[in-house]
Amino acid sequence: MKPTRREFIRTAALTGAAASAFPTVLTAASSVASSLGDPAADKVRLGFIGVGSRGRSHVEQALYRDDVVIPAICDIDPDSIARTNEIFKKKGLALPEAYTKGDEAFLQMLKRDDLDGVIIATPWEWHTPMAVATMKAGKYAGVEVSATVTLKESWDLVNTFEKTGVPCMILENVCYRRDVMAVLNMIRQGLFGEMTYAHCGYQHDLRDIKFNDGKHYAGGGVEFGAKGYAEARWRTQHSVDRNGDIYPTHGLGPVAHWLDINRGNRFLHLTSTATKSRGLHKYVVDKGGPNHPNTKVNFKLGDIVTTVIQCANGENIVLMHDTNSPRPYSLGFRAQGTNGIWMDDNDMIYLENVSPKAHAWEPFASYQEKYDHPLWKRHAQTAENAGHGGIDFFVMRAFIESVKTKTPPPIDVYDAAVWSAISPLSEESIAGGSKPVEIPDFTRGKWKTNKPIFALSDNF
Repeated sequence: MKPTRREFIRTAALTGAAASAFPTVLTAASSVASSLGDPAADKVRLGFIGVGSRGRSHVEQALYRDDVVIPAICDIDPDSIARTNEIFKKKGLALPEAYTKGDEAFLQMLKRDDLDGVIIATPWEWHTPMAVATMKAGKYAGVEVSATVTLKESWDLVNTFEKTGVPCMILENVCYRRDVMAVLNMIRQGLFGEMTYAHCGYQHDLRDIKFNDGKHYAGGGVEFGAKGYAEARWRTQHSVDRNGDIYPTHGLGPVAHWLDINRGNRFLHLTSTATKSRGLHKYVVDKGGPNHPNTKVNFKLGDIVTTVIQCANGENIVLMHDTNSPRPYSLGFRAQGTNGIWMDDNDMIYLENVSPKAHAWEPFASYQEKYDHPLWKRHAQTAENAGHGGIDFFVMRAFIESVKTKTPPPIDVYDAAVWSAISPLSEESIAGGSKPVEIPDFTRGKWKTNKPIFALSDNF
């Protein structure tokens, strides 16, 4: 008797989970089709939970490939379903089956046997429950950032993976940013010497999130919750309820690869501090007037949250969160080693005995060209259609290739767990007067023997 598609996927995933404990990357399986005798089985079959603006961008990226089909989507918002269907209509494709009835409609979608992987792009508090359910259903889980909100959720992801053997990838697109990948390439070639320090963060003025039909503003970010639009419906509430680094992975993900976190190194402990909270209240007053109802909201999130992380190999990381201040966008990357430094802002570099003038910055452009990562050299033209400067192409490609070849993803469940755990741990530190807080070892010691895998394969 031939195995069902779900049984095959689960068996392959369990095999992959066992092999991923060893310090080598799995060899790709040749083809699902050859195992099942199904002429359509060489197609990667993806489902999507959450097809708002972010989910739809993932749908579009997936449909650029001729080896991907999308049988099903899930969203409780009729407008999101309608807009997603338009993408299929414009491409002349059959509409996917839509699951829309209630918050747990995704569970019905996960019962399908014709899905290999599922992309999750929903509000943060749904990420872990949906990823856990996806893994339990025997389907690769690709979860948007941050993957978890609480420390328990980080352990839930890890424990589910270790029980089921089904992979979970955090879809951190900034890991594939062209400049930070060139820096990664340089670090691996030893140009920075021994790494000692990294700086990163999420510094992005989000006060003016649209809340109406997306075509114009009606008070900018003054309204949120039930009156909000898109992310303002749920994201702003985190600024009301929480005080910590509530969005750490855009900065921390690339830095974790620079420092081989979970693969020869790990985070040990952190301390976090927060400024007073003024930005959102002032914005409501300025845009909505002093009598607007939201002037009475007590926003708990400090305008600027600073977290310092100590690593097992002796490096320090400074991580910033700043979304409620008037400022230009910056992730504030800085790579410092014993031989030199690169800084994201102004895109400058200095390498001792290499840069033309001692103690003087030089532009990074020539280094970017020389040390451009092989993945970018190979796929830059194809990535031109993708969002966020092409990085969305690479993160979706990595997920699809790992599903297609039944191999561990290059950004795995342990990365998802520890990068995301910085949020609740930073909240704990701030609540305790910036006390030091230990960061769990989600790998349970495997970090000591795990070898780096990110961006070391032709696929990812």
